[in-house]
Amino acid sequence: MPPETVPMPRGMRADFAASWPVAAAFLAIGIYWGSFAALVPVLKARVGASDAEFGVAMLVAAVGALMAMWVAARIDAALGRRALPAMTAVLALAFLLPGLATTVWAFALAMLCASCASGALDVLMNARLSEVERRTGRSLMSLNHGLFSVTYAASALYCGVARDLGFGPVVILAALGLVSLMLIRAQTRLTVERPPAGADEAGRRGLALLPTVLLGFIILLAYLAEQGTEGWSALYLERGLGARASGGALGPALLGLTMGFGRIFGQTLVARIGEVGLMRGGALLAACGGLLAALAPTIWIAYLGFALLGLGISVIGPMAYALAGRDCTDAGRARTIAEISVIGYFGFFIGPPIIGFLSEAYGLGTAFGAIGFSILIVPLVLLPLYLRQRAGKLISLRR
Repeated sequence: MPPETVPMPRGMRADFAASWPVAAAFLAIGIYWGSFAALVPVLKARVGASDAEFGVAMLVAAVGALMAMWVAARIDAALGRRALPAMTAVLALAFLLPGLATTVWAFALAMLCASCASGALDVLMNARLSEVERRTGRSLMSLNHGLFSVTYAASALYCGVARDLGFGPVVILAALGLVSLMLIRAQTRLTVERPPAGADEAGRRGLALLPTVLLGFIILLAYLAEQGTEGWSALYLERGLGARASGGALGPALLGLTMGFGRIFGQTLVARIGEVGLMRGGALLAACGGLLAALAPTIWIAYLGFALLGLGISVIGPMAYALAGRDCTDAGRARTIAEISVIGYFGFFIGPPIIGFLSEAYGLGTAFGAIGFSILIVPLVLLPLYLRQRAGKLISLRR
């Protein structure tokens, strides 16, 4: 839908228009990961993978994404304004491969390729959006990450309907490839400001080590809470509170829906209270949600807890990216985004197993309470330390 026809508040309409060339990349990643999530049952059955073999294939995919994030800054330096459309095209082609795989190892290799493309594009699109934020003076991260969440859900629903109509993975993914081609056209309109030819190595590094680690751990805690809740909330509702299968599925569904809502409409709040204020408020809301779900005496109270958790954590990651892009040098932006992404994405991998270990030892209720308390580390420890570094002018390696 073109920006001028979207029924949004006037400020958000302008934000959408300003970020549209980069938002197209967020939509592309949402399209492919949403479709993959809906296609998992048929892809797993097609290659004949056991649960353990499928888990190994996804671990290979995760390693590929992290490897690509490390080299994304070099791709950016080599391709310049062509990097975003080029990686979106690679993503569209790479995601056809899992649908063509017929063995477990071919599937693992296909997912490695797809995740490499996704990891590199993830860094590039956040770096580009940060450039647009600096150029326009607008905070755009929350809106664009919200568009990813909404597109992810829409793509999953599309794939479910397409599967019911009898279409196979290759046809479904090829149709999505046509959508990606249209999105690539929008990306070519983006103007990229290149760093000066004489930019030194310190300038290219962007943030100093400690601020980079602090922002990375803020993202890690947000992603840990998100992925841990997605993986275990249904089991908690069914085993601990007696929900039926459909009621259990509502837990992760509520988390996803409230995260999409929180990111899009957090866009209106960030203009009033700023990135730091929104992160603090989001962390406190998420902590309350996690503790409420942990102590819930009924299913409906647990639902409310998971909804508050989703609303709160939805803005933490995007705002951390916004701070990184604003405080680093122009020449070091892609590198900085890559570094905090690598740290942050470990939260996706360690979230479910940490919840599992805590559940085994103390119960799922205690595990979700631990999520709530862990989020409080953001406003009480990590964010104050980062702001102290900023106030002491210790943020950038470029003096």
